[in-house]
Amino acid sequence: MHEMFRKASEAVSWATGTPAAFIAAAAIILTWGVSGPIFHYSDTWQLVINTGTTIITFLMVFLIQATQNRDTRIVNLKLDELIRAKKGARDDFAALDELNDDDLEHLEAQFKSLSGKYGGLISDDLDAVRAELKRRSAGGEAA
Repeated sequence: MHEMFRKASEAVSWATGTPAAFIAAAAIILTWGVSGPIFHYSDTWQLVINTGTTIITFLMVFLIQATQNRDTRIVNLKLDELIRAKKGARDDFAALDELNDDDLEHLEAQFKSLSGKYGGLISDDLDAVRAELKRRSAGGEAA
């Protein structure tokens, strides 16, 4: 059941993210709008679009969330693997999703402190790289 739902949610999420799906949705709305005079802008005419869009929106929320949850999980696993594979990296970063909000804020403050302390060095390094690339391209050397 889970596998079938996963495949369906990925397929629907992909299909609804295409230009063709947008054009189809716009065509439905346009057709509904143009049909207003035919149905004398009745309550039923309005109810049709309201009900249809509400049902579709309600179902899409769950399908898109399922796909996003899976994608986030995959990205986190890939990042965990990179952290574990990098010698000298802090392995405890692989489990950041298990920290509470206070611990995450404390860690974020540490990084902001490091950024303030070493941010100038990073900017200097980037400026030096840009200057070297510019020098090499002006001189005809391969970068």
